[in-house]
Amino acid sequence: MSTIQAALATATALGVAGASAGLLLPQRVRGALVGGATAGVGVVGGTAGVAALGGSGWSAQVPGLLPLAGAHFAVDALSGLFMAVAGVVVAAVAVYGIGYVAGHGAHGLGSRGAQAVLPLFALTLLLVPAAASVSTFLLLWELMALTSLLLVLAEHRARPSVREAGVWYAVMTHLGLVLLLAGLLIYAAQAGGESFTALREGAVGISPIVRGLVFVLTAVAFTSKAGLVPLHAWLPRAHPEAPSAVSALMSAAMVNLGVYGLVRVGFDLLGGGPAWWWLLVMAMGGLSAVYGILQAAMASDLKRLLAYSTSENMGLVVLGVGAAGLYAHAGNTALAGLALAAALLHVVNHAAFKALLFGAAGSVLRATGERNLDLLGGLRSRMPVTAGLFVVGALGAVALPPGNGFVSEWLLLQSMIHGLEVPGVTTAIVLPLAVAVIALSAGLAAAVFVKALGVGFYARPRGEGAAAAKESPLLMLAGMGLLAALCAALALVPGLLGDGLDRAVEAAGHTGTRPVAGGGLRVRLEEVSATLSPLWVVAALAVALGVVIATVGWAGRRRRRRRQARLWDCGGGAPTPRMAYTATSFAEPLQRVFDDVLAPEQDVDVTPVRESAYLVERVAFHNRVPDRIEHRLYRPVLGFLTAAGQSTRALAGGSVHAYLGYGFFGLIALLVVLVVGW
Repeated sequence: MSTIQAALATATALGVAGASAGLLLPQRVRGALVGGATAGVGVVGGTAGVAALGGSGWSAQVPGLLPLAGAHFAVDALSGLFMAVAGVVVAAVAVYGIGYVAGHGAHGLGSRGAQAVLPLFALTLLLVPAAASVSTFLLLWELMALTSLLLVLAEHRARPSVREAGVWYAVMTHLGLVLLLAGLLIYAAQAGGESFTALREGAVGISPIVRGLVFVLTAVAFTSKAGLVPLHAWLPRAHPEAPSAVSALMSAAMVNLGVYGLVRVGFDLLGGGPAWWWLLVMAMGGLSAVYGILQAAMASDLKRLLAYSTSENMGLVVLGVGAAGLYAHAGNTALAGLALAAALLHVVNHAAFKALLFGAAGSVLRATGERNLDLLGGLRSRMPVTAGLFVVGALGAVALPPGNGFVSEWLLLQSMIHGLEVPGVTTAIVLPLAVAVIALSAGLAAAVFVKALGVGFYARPRGEGAAAAKESPLLMLAGMGLLAALCAALALVPGLLGDGLDRAVEAAGHTGTRPVAGGGLRVRLEEVSATLSPLWVVAALAVALGVVIATVGWAGRRRRRRRQARLWDCGGGAPTPRMAYTATSFAEPLQRVFDDVLAPEQDVDVTPVRESAYLVERVAFHNRVPDRIEHRLYRPVLGFLTAAGQSTRALAGGSVHAYLGYGFFGLIALLVVLVVGW
């Protein structure tokens, strides 16, 4: 038995055991045992992924597991990358979740149903990349969707908004499933088999129109799961309303599988395609990156801010995937490998810092009962460990040294810049826009997390919950500490992933190129004669940052006596929390700059006194920045469906004869379709 097979079998056994423990055991031991089993699922699943990245492979067929075709599994380096990422995130979040559940009792994530579902959800995150046939992939994909939906609804008794988020998530994820089912079934029918091996072999004989249809259907489904604009409407609802441990798993592991499906189908199974495929993908990625970070800049809900940040980062990843496809179509395999390697590396980096940020947000929510940044503040002194860990995650999210997101975004930017040497009008127009998108999103991300840190952690407390906050339990801090250590390792020693990224890129279809080498993550572009080493940039800026911090600390110690002296305040008194910036006021200049894009809604409500309309009792100012795409795209569709549903009520008049007539005419229509098709 190979290492991968043994690890997956062990993960499956632990997942089933954890689900049984969550369903049967009493509350006092349920959280610890389920958390331990879930952590075990992550550890052994991550071990299988690391083994695959190291060069091992495994495939198997289980005939009796599914009817007709059976179940097919295969693990290569591309699968291994996503399995390793999911495994590490699951293990750290499971440790975090044990402490998180301890404060919630038998409610929310600590309930019997949620505890039974959590290990199964973790298991599906590992098994989806291992599926090697259409039926196996679709079954595991649907299990992942259903288990995550149940976890999103874990706190539905506490807030009505949870139920609304669950409805949005259920509808969007199952619309994606319908598209994915249609695309893969068309592909399997044309290829003459449903295993991934049969799909690869049959891709050559399929007409370009059918291949294009398959790609569009599957790409829309996968980008919806990744939370890309305009298919993102579920993400800023479901992620904030889910328990924080679940939010971390969804945002750091589940959305990655949308990227996995796009790479697996687009590059591996279909073998690449024409330029318009990848231009479409790049357009969705660029739009999602800019629009997502703009919405994050406007958000005052901390978890909603992080959810929109996920949409931005997945947009950057998909932008890299699209560029890789465009370069491959142009015949430049070196640049294609570099762009895909940068995208996959950003998947790893985003998983680390986003799981850490959601964990810190959950720690804040547990201590204060608040997600609204306008009601937080003062947490740096009351929750110093959580604040420090949030800083580590924020450094990764803003893509500045020494954060771990810098290296991958640097490589992504370099792949776009060097792509300008590829001849053609398309690349001359698209790639400068892509460079601008990456630069703009990075700048806005810096503003977003300065707002989150400054308003939420460093300002004075503006709410009772923030003023009374206490540090989170040790296990929650330990889980976040593991993720922070991973962020530090990815920032300082990114070359450890070099050989694994090589193999993952080759498994995706770019065979014969080795764009990334181990040691110092030195990217060799033989065709453009360039050598890049972002590690040296990170190390130099980290040293410079350390010198600045030491200098400021030394100067501060020398001036401590003067700083403690009481100064003349012109009779105004000490500043109050109401005088400090809130998250809303901090974002107002950006709102003005992007006013035409965001279309904010403002309203002034003047209430006169009862005795006279000329005397004002109260003036209320309301400012709201809605999701414009949702307002312009989804609301009209929902309005039309609602009107159509209400208009069809007349058909349900209660007459049995009418119902029999409906069935008769429906049967006739079906027979006509079958006869015409035959």
